[in-house]
Amino acid sequence: MIVVDVEMSGVNPEKNSIVSIGAIDFDTPTRRFYEECRVWEGAHITPEALVVNGYTEAELLDASKQTPEELIKNFITWSRECGEHTLMGQNPGTDLWFMENTALRYHMEWPFAHRSLDLHTVCIMHMIKRGIELPVSNNRSNINSDFIMEYVGIPTEPKPHIAINGAIYEAEAFSRLLYGKNLMPEFKGFPLLWNT
Repeated sequence: MIVVDVEMSGVNPEKNSIVSIGAIDFDTPTRRFYEECRVWEGAHITPEALVVNGYTEAELLDASKQTPEELIKNFITWSRECGEHTLMGQNPGTDLWFMENTALRYHMEWPFAHRSLDLHTVCIMHMIKRGIELPVSNNRSNINSDFIMEYVGIPTEPKPHIAINGAIYEAEAFSRLLYGKNLMPEFKGFPLLWNT
């Protein structure tokens, strides 16, 4: 499987652009992918997105950076060496939506299926199995990335959010929740909080 995290210039792939992709080959976590690109011509850049990902508008418009088309091609090429191509992450639905939309924008074949594995669901299942009450706010789950990282015993991801950091932290959380073991060398010093 491939843990993927995408940064965008907003939340709508029809109006906003991918700006970076970070990915980890879950079966071979030393295989990593991280690249950035400029936004496609005419893409909207929302101030809220810049707060999350830490880019400036000038960085996202930088003509010296590769295009979104080149970024998607490079990601697809990198992914071919991964054994299993199911994508997983904190928000894989949104990330898949943006990546597939980018591929279609440039008339490229999108080789990934729509099924994905999301960290939120895996965390909820783990908590239910352990008999832990789920945090709720406004009548819905209050489990976000920071909560999950604390739950699995690692620090919260540094801000601003960088795609490769997201993929690294998410891969570690998946490993701890699914297999009860450390995966990423960055977190070797953080003990597991449970045995399964």
